[in-house]
Amino acid sequence: MHPPENGAEAAGPSQRDGSSRRRLAFTGAMLVLMLVFTALGAWQVQRLFWKLDLIERVESRVNAEPVQAPTRTQWPDVTAERDEYRHVTATGQFDHTKETFVQAVTELGPGFWVLTPLATQDGSTILINRGFVPPERRDQANRPQGQPEGTVEVKGLLRISEEGGGFLRSNAPEADRWYSRDVSAIASAKDLPETAPYFIDADATPNPGGYPVGGLTVIRFRNTHLVYALTWFSMALMSGGITYVIWRKRLL
Repeated sequence: MHPPENGAEAAGPSQRDGSSRRRLAFTGAMLVLMLVFTALGAWQVQRLFWKLDLIERVESRVNAEPVQAPTRTQWPDVTAERDEYRHVTATGQFDHTKETFVQAVTELGPGFWVLTPLATQDGSTILINRGFVPPERRDQANRPQGQPEGTVEVKGLLRISEEGGGFLRSNAPEADRWYSRDVSAIASAKDLPETAPYFIDADATPNPGGYPVGGLTVIRFRNTHLVYALTWFSMALMSGGITYVIWRKRLL
């Protein structure tokens, strides 16, 4: 028998056992990753069907005939899942002395949402987002025709309170600076008792004088669940493929 060339030693039993242990450990780790990636992919598929169902439900609400906005006895049952974007109507009188301006950026440019309390017949209050005004129209004196008096009917979409503030900016009630339509905070700052826990985005019915401009609600749902699901499933397949190659070619 001739010794291995270049002084190389033949792999002994201990080396083979070590390689087998490494491959087994690697395979175990890959199997765990495959299970995790597959579970994440399945979860994203579930989220996809949930999102599609949500979009369908919201579209049906938006396009339905308006119904009476939830009354005081119904307020505890109002939820985002069931009521957000519901097409509603409300009747009452505006209190223009307690308007609240919330900073906004819309398709018409930067400016403000005008939130006005609507005193209803049962003694409660609903905040109405009457629409958008540019900075030069913030002062009521620059839009006198758009301040209706007496009983009015408002149609629009029910929206859930936006707590806290906007991106990287918190509401400052003491300075009357608002970055989100936080119903409870606005009601407290404006001394509005018995205020509904939601607000209404007024529809596009023109206001006298043209301002505020209603009907600018953006209904958009980010739906990337299919992309994420395919990504996770692909990573699971890659983990399995790597494991196969390792065993097939005995790379460890």
